[in-house]
Amino acid sequence: MTTAPAVERAQLRYFRGVVAGYAISYAGNFLSLVVLNLYVYQLTGSAVQLSIVMVTRLGANFVAGFFAGNLVARYDRKVLMVAAQLVPAAALVVLAAAPPDAVLLIVYLLTVVIGAGNTIFQVALRTSIPEIVGPDRRVAANGSLVLARSVATVAGLSSAGIIVAWGGYDAAFSINAAAFTISAITLLVLPLRTRTTPQAAEAGADKPGWLASMREAGVLLRLSPVLLALLVVRESDALGSASHNVALPVYATQIRPGNPAEFVGWFWAAWAVGMAAAHLLTTRLLRGTELGERAYAISIVPMSAFFIAVFLGLPLPLTLACALLAGVADGFNDIAYNSRLQTAPDPQRGYLFGFSAMAETSGLGLGMLASGALLAVSPPVVVVGAFHGLPVLMALLFGVYLFRRGNSRRRDRSTVA
Repeated sequence: MTTAPAVERAQLRYFRGVVAGYAISYAGNFLSLVVLNLYVYQLTGSAVQLSIVMVTRLGANFVAGFFAGNLVARYDRKVLMVAAQLVPAAALVVLAAAPPDAVLLIVYLLTVVIGAGNTIFQVALRTSIPEIVGPDRRVAANGSLVLARSVATVAGLSSAGIIVAWGGYDAAFSINAAAFTISAITLLVLPLRTRTTPQAAEAGADKPGWLASMREAGVLLRLSPVLLALLVVRESDALGSASHNVALPVYATQIRPGNPAEFVGWFWAAWAVGMAAAHLLTTRLLRGTELGERAYAISIVPMSAFFIAVFLGLPLPLTLACALLAGVADGFNDIAYNSRLQTAPDPQRGYLFGFSAMAETSGLGLGMLASGALLAVSPPVVVVGAFHGLPVLMALLFGVYLFRRGNSRRRDRSTVA
């Protein structure tokens, strides 16, 4: 007879495989992001077409977030994660073999598939973490995913140009498809427990349709103002993130006109080291600490401050130190946020992550459009400062709300006593 501790140890071993698959998938997403953008621009020579592709991908992310909560509540989450990897892999193979006159149409379809697949994969995985590793280990698990994300981001971004130069776009598409396929196979062979009980997946098929489910999720947010406020702060956080991503190549060109890519590479490397440090911070120094909305709100202030400092024109060592510290705060921010949403009961958790994906995507989309327009008339530090100032303001207001809410609850308890 298998004991409970033995089952838990097995699930933790399986989770290491999940982390490996997640890293491969995330690297594939960034590889496809860079390669498809380069491919479309070379194919059409049009910045408008490139913008349409980027907006299409964000739109697919947003729409998928609308449906993802219902999907992960009704269907097997492991199957959803595997499908979210295999479908884009198949589309990439089709693109590599497509005739020239059909390439652009397939690129748009592929953009939709990758964008939607990424959202569904992320929502299903984040929703399943408490069941895979246990509720008490979710903070450490989220830290492991942050570490994997940091490594995958640098690998995906840095390898794109090298792969295209070595084997052309067909090779890049094939490698990208292989990355998604390996991630899917890794998940497929692992006997993951993604729900509290096996019966929950069967019961999901009898749940109401997605419109009724969305109404239920809306009621959940109305009954929990803290969660609603958390999503609003997260959207403003995404606005700030969009600004430094858009401003970075502009700033790099200004300070390093001869080799802007070198500065961008150093920035992302320092940021990734910081993200890795955030994993160590939460798993070693803060082991056993319950991270929630307060930790999330507090982390926004140093994160935004250090991202702004990157654009102040400091000497390169100080700039990279700021990028590293921004990565630490960014990683801690992500761990605290996901850990807080994962405290919700299983039936509602998927909807919360679906709403979260919508908030993050809309923030990124609006932030990219607005910051891109403002960079034409304002220096990068002004644009990044303004956009990162918004989440700081929202975090401070959120902190005041939490403080007053806590005082009100303490007064109520003292009155009852």
